[in-house]
Amino acid sequence: MSKIVSWQQLVPIEIPPGDHKLQYNYWLWYSRRSPGKQSVQSYDQNLKLIGSFGSVEQFWAINSHLARPSDLQGHSDFHLFKVGIKPMWEDEANQRGGKWIVRLRKGLASRCWENLVLAMLGEQFMVGQEICGAVVSIRFQEDIICVWNKTASDQATTSRIRDTMRRVLNLPPNTSLEYKTHNDSLKPNGRRPHRLPGILIPGRIHLSSCRSAIPLG
Repeated sequence: MSKIVSWQQLVPIEIPPGDHKLQYNYWLWYSRRSPGKQSVQSYDQNLKLIGSFGSVEQFWAINSHLARPSDLQGHSDFHLFKVGIKPMWEDEANQRGGKWIVRLRKGLASRCWENLVLAMLGEQFMVGQEICGAVVSIRFQEDIICVWNKTASDQATTSRIRDTMRRVLNLPPNTSLEYKTHNDSLKPNGRRPHRLPGILIPGRIHLSSCRSAIPLG
């Protein structure tokens, strides 16, 4: 895995001449936690910043050194968030937002995560600054992928994010999508997340076709 650095000591991201700049700069985090509830402080301490990038080339330089999600130990997470936003409900950019949740059977996480990341970097969601980041969570009996957005009350935006996830992940017909606000997550006994049935999209999405979604000019 890439060398872990301190996010407080990061210098501004410099894009080398000739690189293909992304619309936003990103932080990539890793965490591994014990089962059960955690305090905000312990969750924050478990977040380790792997690196940052702002171009297509910088992304692949980091990604090529990472373990695939399916090879991670249980209760491990990758968090890909825009620079300036930490993957925490309490972050100012996340407080009024929420997340779409997809639960996957074992063996699908690596392909789905790469498809999702490339769609996000390539701006396929077409919701601009509403996307905060994405998370892949490796668990013992299933894996979970989430997309976080800023405004939970914006139904048009959340619906567009949901539909894009269905398309780029090529979800099996029995897959469910859940939307949960971060405000609900912070409540000890919050309401159950809203669950919608997954839809099978005809045609397999290959990684090579996803790579072409990142703008190269």
